[in-house]
Amino acid sequence: ATKDSKCLKKLKHCPDYIYDIYAKAKVAMSRFEPGSSINYEKMHENINIVRRRLSRPLTLSEKIVYGHLDDPAGQEIDRGRTYLRLRPDRVAMQDATAQMAMLQFISSGLPTVAVPSTIHCDHLIEAQIGGVQDLQRAKDINEEVYNFLATAAAKYGVGFWKPGSGIIHQIILENYAYPGVMLIGTDSHTPNGGGLGSICIGVGGADAVDVMAGIPWELKCPKVIGVKLTGTLSGWTSPKDVILKVAGILTVKGGTGAIVEYHGPGVDSISCTGMATICNMGAEIGATTSIFPYNHRMKTYMEKTGRGEIATVADLFKDDLVPDKGCEYDQVIEINLSELKPHINGPFTPDLAHPVSDIGAIAKKSGWPLEVKVGLIGSCTNSSYEDMGRAASLAKQALDKGLKCKAQFTVTPGSEQIRATIERDGYAKILSDVGGIVLANACGPCIGQWDRKDVKKGEKNTIVTSFNRNFTARNDANPATHAFVTSPEIVTALAIAGTLDFDPETDYLTTPSGEKFKLEPPTGDELPSRDFDPGQDTYQHPPAEGGSVNVSPSSNRLQLLEPFDKWHGKDLENMRVLIKVKGKCTTDHISAAGPWLKFRGHLDNISNNLLIGAVNIENDAVNKIKNQLTGEYGGVPDVARYYKVKSWVVVGDENYGEGSSREHAALEPRHLGGRAIIVKSFARIHETNLKKQGLLPLTFADPKDYDKIRPDDKISITGLKSFAPGKPVTAVIKHSDGNQDSISLNHTFNETQIEWFQAGSALNRMKELQ
Repeated sequence: ATKDSKCLKKLKHCPDYIYDIYAKAKVAMSRFEPGSSINYEKMHENINIVRRRLSRPLTLSEKIVYGHLDDPAGQEIDRGRTYLRLRPDRVAMQDATAQMAMLQFISSGLPTVAVPSTIHCDHLIEAQIGGVQDLQRAKDINEEVYNFLATAAAKYGVGFWKPGSGIIHQIILENYAYPGVMLIGTDSHTPNGGGLGSICIGVGGADAVDVMAGIPWELKCPKVIGVKLTGTLSGWTSPKDVILKVAGILTVKGGTGAIVEYHGPGVDSISCTGMATICNMGAEIGATTSIFPYNHRMKTYMEKTGRGEIATVADLFKDDLVPDKGCEYDQVIEINLSELKPHINGPFTPDLAHPVSDIGAIAKKSGWPLEVKVGLIGSCTNSSYEDMGRAASLAKQALDKGLKCKAQFTVTPGSEQIRATIERDGYAKILSDVGGIVLANACGPCIGQWDRKDVKKGEKNTIVTSFNRNFTARNDANPATHAFVTSPEIVTALAIAGTLDFDPETDYLTTPSGEKFKLEPPTGDELPSRDFDPGQDTYQHPPAEGGSVNVSPSSNRLQLLEPFDKWHGKDLENMRVLIKVKGKCTTDHISAAGPWLKFRGHLDNISNNLLIGAVNIENDAVNKIKNQLTGEYGGVPDVARYYKVKSWVVVGDENYGEGSSREHAALEPRHLGGRAIIVKSFARIHETNLKKQGLLPLTFADPKDYDKIRPDDKISITGLKSFAPGKPVTAVIKHSDGNQDSISLNHTFNETQIEWFQAGSALNRMKELQ
């Protein structure tokens, strides 16, 4: 009966046990939303429709994605080419991106959200002294923003997780992710939920507004990269090493436009939270998301986190939560976990992969500082109970021998539940005794919220983290910091040793008495034997009566949005080149985080950080470009404001917009007069964000044409009156010497997205259709 779309009509003819099965199929999506039920039956029906149409076995990711199609019978499906119209189950937003997402939702004029949605306060808490003090300081400093988010959540029916609750992705894993759910989140590491068999995709705030408004959400039909795992994890090797290895294989853009789907016999040797770690850092290879098939590790995790009913119904629909036999992947990578060695990636990019055994020699040859100044464990990637337990097992060995960390050592719990549980079970004390400082349940140093005092800006130094990103200056705003990404176990060992050229598998430590000893491989329970301690209650249910939301016109933190101007119906002519960017340009370069996070709800103020981290090809300088109208050099935002009336373009390199999902990197250029971003290639989320805000993300048909553009050129984009899917546009480049070039530019706009451009933004188009 559960597999028949007409089962409601047939139930009266079924035996009692079928009633029981169907009742279980209608379990709540979460304990916070008793009125929203899981609908595996609808997904199953959609999967069968698509399978019949395609006449082939489906991968797991295809099942869940196609199972959420708005029109499974009519949707054109071609991996890597067509755009899918999808109906995600829910939305999650972290506080830095939620400000702009909620401001856009307010602008839409809609009364309430159409799907379950949540806001999580994790990004605005700066690490300085320790968890309790840092949290209280954040509440004081950010009171206006937290009040806005809390009241906006209440008014529009959104769940609100208060500051101190924990990092969005850990909260989702503990409470909202489940096998088969489709969730979109306004953070690039939303794929963390793939560790629980979910399709969780990072997006910009405008995409979240679509879903919250009940509008079908668009996604280019993803290709599927299969990663077949064999063997078994053991010893010093951890789940983190799987994704560190994959990142080295695929690089930071190798997963672009694809879902990474793990499968094979090796999957069962990885814990649920370990699978989440692997999926989380899949954002670093540009993947749309990553996912593991449903198995007993996921079932046990759901039972331990109070969701046994969901596990029971997932068992009934298990065939829909694993790949079909004989399904085909666009690319397959094989990794033998029994042969995999501990890895450490960096510096300055998360795909520069090295075995830990080799890093010392490589560092010496490369001139990287060997002394480890700080070791940092935790973050949304590695803050599970298992992670903390394995790190604590190493710390205990050191303490028993009279050793403490030679490097500074910080511990970031992923959630209030994790903090309370490791405190109850003694892990927190062990990590503190070895020299660790337990920080607030928040993002902290991982996203640059770190008031670091031990080195001066510009001082060359090394840090090791269990985070996911290590772009230049990301963690501490110091471009000379060499940041390396590895597992919590390796971070702890290196923090104890104090040096990068320490291989815990072979090297010895020396006790105060001169005794030599070697660390035993780390151990730790997958889940707490006494269940989790929930800690403090930090969740605010949306009330029945919504209340009001106020934004002061004089605020420097929050600003109501004004609609962007519509396209004037003509070609874009004689636009200045604001900056020609050299090399890597991530969203950190386009819209820096750190101290700028406080302006995420004020578009005009945060626009003062536009492209201040990008390298100007003209002079290899950062935030120093020539104003072609005055002849003087100035900061990028200042020159952009000067050009605003006449409009301008940005020229960039490969994988432009890599990194975070922050849509401010698209809002800011639009706000300051940008019209087009012309590059060799885009990262997925950023390209979509630019389209949403009415900008033209364009790519060189011939990448060598990047070299034809000079900083003092004027560029016209022609052919816009006949702008159509799949049809290139032309850029006419007028040089200052009187010569000109014409080049072809490609785009990925579909018909709906062209309407966004013509209306001035996706939000403008939404209002037109109301």
